[in-house]
Amino acid sequence: MATFLDFEKPIAELQSRIDELRRTAEGGEVNIDAEIEPLQVKSDRLLLDTYARLTPWQKTQVARHPERPHFKHYVAGLIEDFMPLGGDRAFADDAAIIGGLGRFRGRRVMVIGHEKGDDTASRLKHNFGMGKPEGYRKAIRLMRLADKFHIPVVTLVDTSGAFPGVQAEERGQAEAIARSTEQCLNLGVPLVASILGEGGSGGAVALAAGNRVLMMEHAVYSVISPEGCASILWRTSDKASDAAEAMKVTAQHLKELGVIDGIVREPLGGAHRAPAAAIESLGDAIAEALDELEGLSPDGLRQARRAKFLAMGRLQ
Repeated sequence: MATFLDFEKPIAELQSRIDELRRTAEGGEVNIDAEIEPLQVKSDRLLLDTYARLTPWQKTQVARHPERPHFKHYVAGLIEDFMPLGGDRAFADDAAIIGGLGRFRGRRVMVIGHEKGDDTASRLKHNFGMGKPEGYRKAIRLMRLADKFHIPVVTLVDTSGAFPGVQAEERGQAEAIARSTEQCLNLGVPLVASILGEGGSGGAVALAAGNRVLMMEHAVYSVISPEGCASILWRTSDKASDAAEAMKVTAQHLKELGVIDGIVREPLGGAHRAPAAAIESLGDAIAEALDELEGLSPDGLRQARRAKFLAMGRLQ
């Protein structure tokens, strides 16, 4: 059964009535199509209207939807012969950040991204997608490997932020994030980054400093979570919706500001309602971005990437 968000309550009520009518008619000879059809039309129209005017806070809720496709779903749908490569060769293998080699529509690629998990056990295993220093050092190792063998890098970002625990700080979390960001900027091969759901703070930027940065239509990307921002500014997380509005966290805002390069359309009602269609849509956008970058020299890729990020926030 689908999980509805708070603002989708009217849609949930309609859908519940439709499901109840279908259950009532199961195994019987009563034709209820005439009753269901107008309810379904009304539900579809309400879904369209609701998602056409989502607020930044509502988009944040959609980006965090538990049924939204994650890294492993995109890899399964887009990457053939995926071979995961583990460990940072120094401390451990971080399950929050996964990477490996594979083929994307005929191209060899190195795929790196955050995995949040989709049930209690897997979320604990993957630490809710919050990377530790060894995760970012693994990403650095894999990016260097891709650079050495002239393989484009595709990153799939979906994290509320890097892991903030004491152990991570003791092992050099800030340094690992900075080095990973630096490695992104120094790559001599194309780097296409995609924000799948949440793009939180340095934990996201460390994998997203690419030649092309794509964002799913209902994803969010910010320096801090709306709740964290509200707690700092207003001393209460109850103001999270105001913070989301002020921070311009949505793909639409960030495209206007020049922070991202493209918005990937999601199926009506969000990627969680039609994961296969969302995955295919992102695949088309990544393929187009790689085509545009093909043939550029290593120095040209580095210069374009650095110029892109240096231009952000510059007064005209």
